[in-house]
Amino acid sequence: LGDLVVNEMAPRPHNSGHYTLDACDVSQFELQVRTLAGLPLTQPRQHSAAVMLNLLGDLWVDNATPPWDKVLALPGTHLHLYGKLKASKGRKMGHLTVTASSPAQAKAIALQAAALLGIEAF
Repeated sequence: LGDLVVNEMAPRPHNSGHYTLDACDVSQFELQVRTLAGLPLTQPRQHSAAVMLNLLGDLWVDNATPPWDKVLALPGTHLHLYGKLKASKGRKMGHLTVTASSPAQAKAIALQAAALLGIEAF
Protein backbone atom coordinates (compact mmCIF):
# COMPACT_ATOMS: atom_id res chain seq x y z
CA LEU A 1 0.00 0.00 0.00
CA GLY A 2 1.35 3.36 0.94
CA ASP A 3 2.05 5.62 3.86
CA LEU A 4 -0.37 7.95 5.55
CA VAL A 5 1.23 11.22 6.59
CA VAL A 6 -0.75 13.33 9.05
CA ASN A 7 -0.04 17.02 9.42
CA GLU A 8 -2.67 17.86 12.03
CA MET A 9 -5.42 16.05 13.90
CA ALA A 10 -8.11 17.85 15.83
CA PRO A 11 -11.39 16.59 17.27
CA ARG A 12 -13.32 19.46 15.74
CA PRO A 13 -14.53 20.62 12.34
CA HIS A 14 -11.87 22.16 10.14
CA ASN A 15 -11.57 25.89 9.57
CA SER A 16 -12.06 25.47 5.82
CA GLY A 17 -15.69 24.47 6.39
CA HIS A 18 -16.74 27.26 8.76
CA TYR A 19 -18.63 28.90 5.90
CA THR A 20 -21.22 26.11 6.25
CA LEU A 21 -22.64 27.94 9.28
CA ASP A 22 -24.00 30.67 7.01
CA ALA A 23 -24.04 29.31 3.46
CA CYS A 24 -25.48 25.80 3.87
CA ASP A 25 -28.68 24.28 5.19
CA VAL A 26 -26.68 22.05 7.58
CA SER A 27 -23.34 23.13 9.05
CA GLN A 28 -20.28 20.96 9.56
CA PHE A 29 -20.76 21.50 13.30
CA GLU A 30 -24.29 20.07 13.22
CA LEU A 31 -23.07 17.12 11.16
CA GLN A 32 -20.34 16.40 13.72
CA VAL A 33 -22.91 16.41 16.55
CA ARG A 34 -25.21 14.15 14.53
CA THR A 35 -22.32 11.75 13.92
CA LEU A 36 -21.33 11.60 17.58
CA ALA A 37 -24.96 11.20 18.69
CA GLY A 38 -25.71 8.49 16.14
CA LEU A 39 -28.32 10.66 14.42
CA PRO A 40 -29.05 10.54 10.69
CA LEU A 41 -26.67 12.44 8.44
CA THR A 42 -27.89 14.52 5.54
CA GLN A 43 -26.04 15.84 2.53
CA PRO A 44 -25.46 19.56 3.13
CA ARG A 45 -26.77 21.89 0.44
CA GLN A 46 -25.13 25.23 -0.19
CA HIS A 47 -27.74 27.97 -0.61
CA SER A 48 -25.38 30.94 -1.01
CA ALA A 49 -21.97 31.69 -2.41
CA ALA A 50 -19.54 32.41 0.42
CA VAL A 51 -16.12 33.84 1.20
CA MET A 52 -14.60 33.51 4.67
CA LEU A 53 -11.99 35.76 6.26
CA ASN A 54 -9.96 34.65 9.28
CA LEU A 55 -9.87 37.28 12.02
CA LEU A 56 -6.52 37.24 13.77
CA GLY A 57 -5.50 38.94 16.98
CA ASP A 58 -3.58 41.49 14.93
CA LEU A 59 -6.92 43.33 14.48
CA TRP A 60 -6.96 44.23 18.18
CA VAL A 61 -3.54 45.94 18.19
CA ASP A 62 -3.24 48.32 21.15
CA ASN A 63 -6.65 47.09 22.38
CA ALA A 64 -8.38 48.89 19.52
CA THR A 65 -11.82 47.59 18.58
CA PRO A 66 -12.17 46.72 14.88
CA PRO A 67 -14.83 48.73 12.99
CA TRP A 68 -17.53 46.06 13.27
CA ASP A 69 -20.29 48.61 12.65
CA LYS A 70 -18.89 49.40 9.20
CA VAL A 71 -18.13 45.76 8.38
CA LEU A 72 -21.57 44.56 9.45
CA ALA A 73 -23.22 47.32 7.40
CA LEU A 74 -22.01 45.46 4.29
CA PRO A 75 -24.64 43.08 2.88
CA GLY A 76 -24.34 39.39 3.70
CA THR A 77 -21.74 39.72 6.46
CA HIS A 78 -21.79 37.24 9.35
CA LEU A 79 -19.40 37.80 12.27
CA HIS A 80 -18.27 34.86 14.42
CA LEU A 81 -16.05 35.74 17.39
CA TYR A 82 -14.82 32.81 19.47
CA GLY A 83 -14.92 34.40 22.93
CA LYS A 84 -11.17 34.30 23.49
CA LEU A 85 -10.20 36.79 26.18
CA LYS A 86 -6.66 37.59 25.02
CA ALA A 87 -5.78 38.65 21.51
CA SER A 88 -2.23 38.22 20.29
CA LYS A 89 -0.57 38.54 16.92
CA GLY A 90 -1.44 35.59 14.70
CA ARG A 91 -4.00 34.07 17.10
CA LYS A 92 -7.29 33.22 15.42
CA MET A 93 -10.02 35.13 17.25
CA GLY A 94 -12.90 34.49 14.88
CA HIS A 95 -13.99 34.61 11.28
CA LEU A 96 -16.21 36.67 9.02
CA THR A 97 -18.30 34.99 6.36
CA VAL A 98 -19.76 36.92 3.46
CA THR A 99 -22.70 35.32 1.66
CA ALA A 100 -24.11 36.49 -1.64
CA SER A 101 -25.95 35.22 -4.70
CA SER A 102 -22.73 34.74 -6.71
CA PRO A 103 -19.07 33.99 -5.95
CA ALA A 104 -18.01 37.25 -7.62
CA GLN A 105 -20.39 39.28 -5.47
CA ALA A 106 -19.28 37.50 -2.26
CA LYS A 107 -15.63 38.13 -3.15
CA ALA A 108 -16.25 41.82 -3.89
CA ILE A 109 -17.97 42.35 -0.53
CA ALA A 110 -15.31 40.33 1.30
CA LEU A 111 -12.63 42.55 -0.25
CA GLN A 112 -14.49 45.61 1.04
CA ALA A 113 -14.63 44.06 4.52
CA ALA A 114 -10.92 43.19 4.36
CA ALA A 115 -10.10 46.79 3.42
CA LEU A 116 -12.15 48.14 6.35
CA LEU A 117 -10.36 45.76 8.72
CA GLY A 118 -6.90 46.37 7.27
CA ILE A 119 -6.58 42.72 6.23
CA GLU A 120 -4.38 42.06 3.20
CA ALA A 121 -6.42 41.42 0.05
CA PHE A 122 -6.60 37.82 -1.08
